[in-house]
Amino acid sequence: MSTLEPFGAKLRRAMDTRGPLCVGIDPHASLLGAWGLGDDVRGLESFTRTVVEALADQVAVFKPQSAFFERFGSRGVAVLERAVADLRAAGGLVVMDAKRGDIGSTMAAYAETYLRKEAPLFSDALTVSPYLGYGSLAPAVELARENGAGLFVLALTSNPEGAEVQRAVREDGRSIAATMLGHLAAENAGAAPMGSYGAVVGATLGDLSTFDLDINGPLLAPGIGAQGATPADLPRVFGAAVRNVVPNVSRGVLKAGPDAGALRDAAARFADEVRAAVAAA
Repeated sequence: MSTLEPFGAKLRRAMDTRGPLCVGIDPHASLLGAWGLGDDVRGLESFTRTVVEALADQVAVFKPQSAFFERFGSRGVAVLERAVADLRAAGGLVVMDAKRGDIGSTMAAYAETYLRKEAPLFSDALTVSPYLGYGSLAPAVELARENGAGLFVLALTSNPEGAEVQRAVREDGRSIAATMLGHLAAENAGAAPMGSYGAVVGATLGDLSTFDLDINGPLLAPGIGAQGATPADLPRVFGAAVRNVVPNVSRGVLKAGPDAGALRDAAARFADEVRAAVAAA
């Protein structure tokens, strides 16, 4: 059994200390252009460095979207490696948004890429897809446990297409999403102050009272800001589980750049709004 501090404990402390907010780092072409940067590695590096320098010691959690770095090849991945290292060195937690999912040795290799302490892209947590069966994630579950890391499993995503899979009903009468939430609750059983195996649940989905979101683990909630959800919506969507919600804001913060002070102000404003909404729940 690992003697490292579990991800859930680190996450709880980070959110209590720095505020309950995850800032997505999504350097897509339109955002680079809005910052006056080229859609190339130089622009990518400038954008990423600015975000890291402005926010790394302020925000609890960061979620770089791997695809926006991978599209530039090895030089883009090198920018991502540096960002992950710098964010973690400044005390931020990194959730790598790579949505990996496969079987057997391939899933094990994905896990080694992001969840092994010595790996260049080692992150505090990884987003994963369970739609080859929850059991296919076993290599990632085990390696995360050994290395004090966590997972965020796609369960109830904010994209409309997700419902055709996630809300499909199994022979036992349970939806796929409810089944995934049940698996995560089992992984987190007995963990304190919070388990390390979380779910991705969109903040834009409205009433989710038919789902048991009390998995004793974190709920990564995209959709705050540009996608239409607000911090005030969180108690209505997540109910009693709202304290374990990790609200993700990307464009809502990043559009304030490239001015570092404006980035910090935007992140602080969202964190304060989330804190107030949770306190009022």
